[in-house]
Amino acid sequence: MIFRQLFERESSTYTYLVACTETRSAALIDTVKSEVVKYLQLLTELDLQLVYVLDTHTHADHITGAGELRDATDCKTLLGQEAGSACVSQALHDGDQIPVGNLILKAIYTPGHTDDSYCYVLEHRNQICVFTGDTLLIRGTGRTDFQNGSAVDQYHSLFSKLLTLPDHTLVYPAHDYKGWQLSTIAEEKAHNPRLQVPNVDAYVELMGNLDLPNPTLMDVAVPANRACGK
Repeated sequence: MIFRQLFERESSTYTYLVACTETRSAALIDTVKSEVVKYLQLLTELDLQLVYVLDTHTHADHITGAGELRDATDCKTLLGQEAGSACVSQALHDGDQIPVGNLILKAIYTPGHTDDSYCYVLEHRNQICVFTGDTLLIRGTGRTDFQNGSAVDQYHSLFSKLLTLPDHTLVYPAHDYKGWQLSTIAEEKAHNPRLQVPNVDAYVELMGNLDLPNPTLMDVAVPANRACGK
């Protein structure tokens, strides 16, 4: 397997490249439009064919590179069916399996941050990775106060789905604002302050008191991302 974690500074977004060594097929998760030239350069340098561009949800803080990458490489763009995006190549459903050469990404529906949030699980040999978007962050969780977000839904996505993955599962979020690059399910269970709640009501109260400002690009990014970044 070939794996790269790429970082876009303005929105503190992580983009992930996952590729099959044997077939040279590749997927990119949570791309940023301003970085498309860099992605294409990396694909060329590593002799990879981009087959899928996946978004974990309709982002509000940056514009996806999915549409431009599809134009450049003829790859397929994937987004959860709940997004209602007419431009994607394929709408994802809970449990869908996405083949990247000999690798398989499994889509898990994890609403809460938005109503179209998905995470992607990759098992390779003895290692499990989960790309959590904004559902589970390192020592945090994604806000739930816009884009049909729901703290109740997010609680169940976290405690009934993500936190039931094996403790050694590596956690790769879509953003980090402190420079953390990865975590594990065990670490987040033990040290994530938003997960130390006794029940769903306590989580709803916690999330309801965050009082966060809207993302700067929200009014531009959301409609643009529903159009694959165009």
